[in-house]
Amino acid sequence: MTEDIAKVLSYEIKKELAERYFGFRKLIEDDKKELAKELHFSSITVEHKIIQSLVRLYILLQDDGLIREFLDLSGLGKKIFFDPYLLQSPTIRKKVFKGVTTRGWTQSSHFKNLVLDCYEMLVDHVETYREKYAELLESREIIDEEIKLFYQKNDIGSIMSFLRSIDSTGSSPSGLDGGIQTDFSQSMEKKMKLHPPEAIEESMPVIPSLVPLSRIKGKLKQLADKASSLHEGGFHLP
Repeated sequence: MTEDIAKVLSYEIKKELAERYFGFRKLIEDDKKELAKELHFSSITVEHKIIQSLVRLYILLQDDGLIREFLDLSGLGKKIFFDPYLLQSPTIRKKVFKGVTTRGWTQSSHFKNLVLDCYEMLVDHVETYREKYAELLESREIIDEEIKLFYQKNDIGSIMSFLRSIDSTGSSPSGLDGGIQTDFSQSMEKKMKLHPPEAIEESMPVIPSLVPLSRIKGKLKQLADKASSLHEGGFHLP
């Protein structure tokens, strides 16, 4: 009878430990999945808008020297999402400018306003991107803290030792039992290890905040004037 009670108590203790351990672990794994989903979604939506706006400006400016001036002027500093093929491909040009409209009385003013409007959109998209990046970074830091707390409350080595003490019926005569159990505990600890989420920068590059249009409008117009002459017959939207 006493042995039966001991078995019931042992089962209940193990059950409670398992529910606490795997319940907490599942919450963290669910948070990791949600973060991965958000990260994937952001990298193909918010980032896509930046790429589209940048490609438009690369195409409008055409010249490598003008593009570098623009990058320094804007605060980007270096080329991102750039390929020389972008400047020559009529298919890409048609795709990125589809649905875009411009304003002005002359061809020159149309071109300048198009450059300014594309830059203003880029600034807005980058700001949205940075806000999302910060949000995802905060979520990742929270999960990192959850994992640390998980290990503070759930030391698998201590749990395994405790379970062995419940099931203990005496030492093995051979003296090998402790070594086997230690190896088993280490193997279990390795299998049950919680890995941190993917680093945000691996999917979303760090992009600096851009200089507002109001601060560089005049210089951007000068770049647009230089770039307009590089388009034979003028630049025309599709």
